[in-house]
Amino acid sequence: MESKEYLLKELQQIEKWEKDQKGLWFWERITRLPFKLLDKVTPKFIQNKIGTLLDEIGGYIQNGGQYLTKEISVFQFFEKQTGRTIEELADFKTIPLEEMKNVSLELANKRKSAATLQGASTGIGGIFTLAIDIPAILAISLKTLQEIAIIHGYDPNDKEERVYILKCLQFSTSDYVGKEAILNDLAAISEDEMKSREVISQIQGWREVTLTFTESFGWKKLFQMVPIAGIIFGAFANRSMINDLAETGTMLYQKRRIVERLKSDTSTKSTIESQ
Repeated sequence: MESKEYLLKELQQIEKWEKDQKGLWFWERITRLPFKLLDKVTPKFIQNKIGTLLDEIGGYIQNGGQYLTKEISVFQFFEKQTGRTIEELADFKTIPLEEMKNVSLELANKRKSAATLQGASTGIGGIFTLAIDIPAILAISLKTLQEIAIIHGYDPNDKEERVYILKCLQFSTSDYVGKEAILNDLAAISEDEMKSREVISQIQGWREVTLTFTESFGWKKLFQMVPIAGIIFGAFANRSMINDLAETGTMLYQKRRIVERLKSDTSTKSTIESQ
């Protein structure tokens, strides 16, 4: 296990990252606007299809549905990368943080490649394949966050964990005001069971997550509407989104595990001193 000094140093770096995330450049704010235009010019039948597919994500909170990731595949990937045998989630509790981070980043590279291919392939048909791309990249995003959760020893089969995952997704695509509020929600889920229940009740407005998600595509998806040229823009948009998402998931799950280890270290010392 890591020393307290190491854990505090890593925590400080993550908190600096969080602070940096709260800033939103003016240009980023501007690039969100075209999505409203995109909504107006997109044919009704495509809007309806997107809406129907996104509705499926509501079931993800309740039971995981088709979007749940199999633990065994993540265990096998971790073993391949580190040589460590993983038989259950509890085995991750003693894994060094550095290994968790490195494997998360390696896994993110795989998901970025898949997202790039997805964006390029749907960019061929312009507006007519855009309806396929948005729910597809949303599915890849959920899969990526679940895998990072498992690598850090957390179980997406738990409803509260799925709420945490959706909050991570929302954080990666929110503006600076939203990011601060979401960080508070994430802390509540991590620290207090009663507050966790309150956050779960709040997430009934989960459509806000998908709205923020799709809005974040902005001008990138607007350009993807152009046949053939959309290949380049679709690939770029999807790759950059998964890159940001994986970074967010890795940082937030690293922080969560660090805080837990610091608390465990403090608790252990208090027990020893009282004996």
